[in-house]
Amino acid sequence: MTTVIPSDATLILIDVQHAFDNADFWGKRNNPEAEANMARILKAWRETNRPVIHIQQISKNPESLFYPGTPTCEFKPEVTPLPDEVVIPKYPNSAFIGTDLEERLRRDNISTVVIFGLTTNHCVSTTSRMAGNFGFNVYVVADASATFERVGHDGRHYTAEQLHDVSLASLHGEFATVLETEDLLRMVEVTV
Repeated sequence: MTTVIPSDATLILIDVQHAFDNADFWGKRNNPEAEANMARILKAWRETNRPVIHIQQISKNPESLFYPGTPTCEFKPEVTPLPDEVVIPKYPNSAFIGTDLEERLRRDNISTVVIFGLTTNHCVSTTSRMAGNFGFNVYVVADASATFERVGHDGRHYTAEQLHDVSLASLHGEFATVLETEDLLRMVEVTV
């Protein structure tokens, strides 16, 4: 693993919104420390003046947890965007579809992105895969991401931890480098 991360590496926070606090809707979640790790990374990015982009899941359905203007659509307090930080709304799973994310990164000559958020096997994975396919150097922070249990087409139950681990294993070495918060923070310190 590289020991240096570029000073212009862009942090992309995926869907860190109150909608995912609804355990009755989503089921059991893994990694209860994810938000604390997100906050530590965001603090390091802000302190080193690296670029930050917040992705916000949006729905056109007024009944959705992601409907704009509802409390569940808002960002969690650990990662509330500052007034000068970019917020990009998205409708599908990938932060690159129907948004100007790629255009922004290319315009600013960004080659490295660091991605984490909710959920690991959906929007974090989809965005990371596309970033890798677009040629960006992608890091995904395992312990700053989380997901929920699911039931497969055959009725088989998959725990949140299983889905999280398999999703990260599928990304690592193919679309991204998967690492932990402590590893990333050490890489940030090297370049300060």
